[in-house]
Amino acid sequence: MLRFFKSPLPSRLVLLVLLVLAVRLPLLWLGVPLTAAELRAMLVGERLHEGALLYRGLYDSTAPLAALLFGALEAVASRPLWLYRTLALALLFFQALRLNLVLNRADVHPERGFVAALTYLVLGSLTADLDTLSPLLIGHTFIIIALSALLPTSREGYDNRRLFRAGFLVGVAALCYLPLALFLLVGLFAVIIFAANSFRSFLLLVCGFLFPYAVAGTFFLYKEALPAFAQFHLRPTLSGLVAGADGLPLFVQLRLLIVPGLVLLLALGRSFTTSLGLVFQVKFQQLMLVWLLVAVAMAAAGRGVAPGTFVLALPPLTYFSLFLWQKARHPWLVEVLLIALLSVVVVVRYRTLLPLEKALPIPPEQHYAVQPNPAYAALRGQRLLVLGPDRRPYLQNRAATPYLDWQLSQADFGHLNEYAAIFRLAQSFAQLPPDYIIDEARLMRELQYKVPAVFGRYQKTATPNVYRRR
Repeated sequence: MLRFFKSPLPSRLVLLVLLVLAVRLPLLWLGVPLTAAELRAMLVGERLHEGALLYRGLYDSTAPLAALLFGALEAVASRPLWLYRTLALALLFFQALRLNLVLNRADVHPERGFVAALTYLVLGSLTADLDTLSPLLIGHTFIIIALSALLPTSREGYDNRRLFRAGFLVGVAALCYLPLALFLLVGLFAVIIFAANSFRSFLLLVCGFLFPYAVAGTFFLYKEALPAFAQFHLRPTLSGLVAGADGLPLFVQLRLLIVPGLVLLLALGRSFTTSLGLVFQVKFQQLMLVWLLVAVAMAAAGRGVAPGTFVLALPPLTYFSLFLWQKARHPWLVEVLLIALLSVVVVVRYRTLLPLEKALPIPPEQHYAVQPNPAYAALRGQRLLVLGPDRRPYLQNRAATPYLDWQLSQADFGHLNEYAAIFRLAQSFAQLPPDYIIDEARLMRELQYKVPAVFGRYQKTATPNVYRRR
């Protein structure tokens, strides 16, 4: 198998696509569980499609470009889960093929072919977390595209336009998921080891990074939402509020990372004992080590549970794995190792169908899918406001107010003793008030006292904590 994919013929690409689809498509028979990250994305897309302006008519920390994509998908169909999953798979394919192309063109390894793409896609199929169209996965695509611009076209230095383009792509990635701005450190290291004038080259990189933010800031300035852009996009991410409780729990993520961790250790050991012929290849190896460190730092910034975190480690893991799959004294041993890796990935993905609960104590990802809250089963197709962090009622209903993220909504609901917060609440409910309010935070009595013109219209129903507008 390995010898087959070391050939650069296009037929290898066709078989690669069929192989990955063969691993993933049968999972559709098990159902497609809706994750918390996808529910959040769909709610953001619904609100934007209804005409709400991000950060002013919607209090959520989703980055602007990711939110724009979710709104565009909502324009295609209402809550199109199939489209989310298809696009996530297409992005993973694109990242694998783009990285494979860059590694082949840069001659970072003597052997060419589709082995890098094969490794990327096989390891990327290990967890259902990468089946989710997350802002991190969207932004990481631009980081992969930027890699080619970080490498000099000649061994003498950079073309200035390439450096600006690399910074620009990192800026676009940050507008999809802000912590991806940490990849400026990878760009800085690339400038240090490749460029002749490091300081001027790094300034070009930073200018390219700031350009997309200047455009976004100008847009929100004309929409009178620039302070909200800083409040709900920049400040929450920097303070760690968005890092994510939407992904799989940390203990599940760590168990799923055991196999990639072992592959990485074996690959690092093989790469450090392999002599690299060109100085460029040595520098590229150093660049991938820095990339790996930045990926670890980003995972820590997301507390390890941000949706799609594993994709950050795939590029360096793929690069170092090339040394693991290179020619060896016993070629059959490498073939067996690759087949064993593919078999482990299949077993882990289909573990719910196999009697391996004791041997493989990894909870199925389906256990963490979003399920309707039985307490509010009577509410269907209604426009809601949930006073609390539980988004499950929105699964069968629509969000009706800007207050989608409960942590960010504390800017108003957490300051009910301030006139400014009361005024913003009255404005938010003035046009289309929700049909029902679910009061899990026990705030309705205070709200009815302080904003009677809005909340005085709601009365209790037979369902606890549910208020209906009269």
